[in-house]
Amino acid sequence: MMGVVPLADALERANLAGLDLVEVSPNADPPVCKILDYGKLRFQEQKKKSEARKKQKVIEIKEIKMRPNIDTHDYDVKMRAIRKFIGEGDKVKVTIRFRGREMAHQELGMRLLIRVREDTVDETKVEQEPAMEGRQMIMVLASLK
Repeated sequence: MMGVVPLADALERANLAGLDLVEVSPNADPPVCKILDYGKLRFQEQKKKSEARKKQKVIEIKEIKMRPNIDTHDYDVKMRAIRKFIGEGDKVKVTIRFRGREMAHQELGMRLLIRVREDTVDETKVEQEPAMEGRQMIMVLASLK
């Protein structure tokens, strides 16, 4: 803490110390400067940014594909996968694909999606309600956390 010092004097002090004069807050009145190693400061800031990036969790959307007439064991396997994805913090897109004459029985797909929603009601919330997109019925689930 040197108080208010003329620019030439501050630059001379930084030169004598073998360091740089770095403007910390230019908007202050008067501007605040520090005498320090600028290369080292940039390296530390870069290190902090990379640490923050490492700790960041990227939420992915995992997709589970089913058919309207899925068997009970196959359904249980898919439900285990959904619970695993939700536990890892990812969103799950449940897709029911209709082929041929199955398009005439879309209520089977709706019942299946409602069953998925009811089976995961304690651990997920519905982010996108079931809706038809061409020959597919889609619903998106997200974790309650």
